[in-house]
Amino acid sequence: MEYSKIISVTGLPGLYELLSSKGDGAIVRSLEDKSSRFVSSRVHNFSHLESIEIYTTRDNVNLAEVFLAMQQNNTPLPDNKDNKSVKAYFEKVYPDMDFERVYTSDMKKMVKWLEVLVNNNIEIKVPEFEQESAEDEVPEEAEAPEKVKTKATAEEAVKETTEPKKKAPAKKKAEAPSEEKAPAKKKAASAKSDTTEAPKKKAPAKKKAKE
Repeated sequence: MEYSKIISVTGLPGLYELLSSKGDGAIVRSLEDKSSRFVSSRVHNFSHLESIEIYTTRDNVNLAEVFLAMQQNNTPLPDNKDNKSVKAYFEKVYPDMDFERVYTSDMKKMVKWLEVLVNNNIEIKVPEFEQESAEDEVPEEAEAPEKVKTKATAEEAVKETTEPKKKAPAKKKAEAPSEEKAPAKKKAASAKSDTTEAPKKKAPAKKKAKE
């Protein structure tokens, strides 16, 4: 069992091993009773022990450093029910701790958690953060032109999408025949006018019949 997979869950006592994570939660296994269960991330929050830091009078330290100091010290673990003994224990084991910002409830958790880790034979390791060397920085600078290339290709793609808009003149050519049809309508109108004028000329014929 790896220390990096050990987590604490808000609202649940003890420590848990992270078995698998899902979009809406995770499946965890208790280090005390070994039971597995699904924990919803909508109700609970998860904290990896290796990501927890402790306030000190100087810079913050990783929780693993406090655990290691507790293991290396020969002072027996205090009774969690006695607040004074718990505080006195950490004042002796880790005097650099900022006791104004680290609450007694947090100290009790550290004592309880260390007991669980020891009972499960879990090796406590301080997480190592990789530092980028000067050699590693050179490839990052070389990657900059590639990013520019990706931007250029993106711009070309935009231009390609705008090129079809140049077909607008073709639409104007299609409109030309519609203008030529206009005289045809006028001819039809004149034809209608001729048909209406013809009956008017028959009026004199009726007058001759009366004579």
